[in-house]
Amino acid sequence: MTAPRILELIAPSGYPDNSNVVQLALQRLAEQGLQIEGEPVTQRRYQRFAGTDGERAADLNRLADPARRLPDIVLAVRGGYGAVRVLHGLDYEGLQRRLQEQPVALVGHSDFTAIQLALLARAGLTTFAGPMLTSDFGAPVLSAFTQEHFWTALTQPVFALTVTAPQIQSADVTGTLWGGNLAMLAALVGTPYMPPVKGGILFLEDINEQPFRLERMIYQLHLAGILEQQQALVLGDFSGSRTFDYDNGYDLYAMIAQVRSLVGIPVFTGLPFGHIPDKVTLPMGAKAHLMANTHGFTLTLSGHPTLA
Repeated sequence: MTAPRILELIAPSGYPDNSNVVQLALQRLAEQGLQIEGEPVTQRRYQRFAGTDGERAADLNRLADPARRLPDIVLAVRGGYGAVRVLHGLDYEGLQRRLQEQPVALVGHSDFTAIQLALLARAGLTTFAGPMLTSDFGAPVLSAFTQEHFWTALTQPVFALTVTAPQIQSADVTGTLWGGNLAMLAALVGTPYMPPVKGGILFLEDINEQPFRLERMIYQLHLAGILEQQQALVLGDFSGSRTFDYDNGYDLYAMIAQVRSLVGIPVFTGLPFGHIPDKVTLPMGAKAHLMANTHGFTLTLSGHPTLA
């Protein structure tokens, strides 16, 4: 009899405020044959965080302990805020020794991006930008699209994502796929937790940010010299982005047009990733081949950890 895959929960940011959602998510994951560990992290509270900084850092540092059995999947409970507070407390050398070349999938998005970027920068670890416990597996309706792409990314050593959406630029490039939440990338500029990726394919998403705020953060990446070192910029979803009368026609489309005129690399839109029900799972730090034309683009991904 095959042993069940082990999924360990970590809570590096905010705490879940609805126990019914947590229980629904745990039930769904168990029905997929997963053995859940770390459930107590969903019950911790410290101010607006899922535990003290030390407790939340310890969730990850336990993965560096050679005396512990490694889980197959490490899943973030939720985002919010708090990950940046634990970056200095992570055991990067220990995590690198234990996890490099191991088929362990660390998965999350939003605020979890800060930890993913730090692990890539300081330990060279590839993680997965993908669903989280409460917002995705605990959603009122569990997305079949999200589930399919989650398991494909975690089990297939090579897989492709095809996006059918009109583009105004083309590309045929290969590089490291990296990125995530735009606010988190902007916050880490100039710190030792920003990966020094050159020739990469950068993807971005965010939530509840007005177009001018998105542009300002992209300008920060541009002025820091990060964008000019990439081969392409791929934009995901910017859900909750609203315009007001004062914007006078300046919307997401105007923002993207300004970015295209600025960055000097191809910019593509329509990646189904972000704070949305139907999202793909993307291996951060993996090798990516991007082929794009006026009809859409395809990302072929390889070199990431895959579950047995």
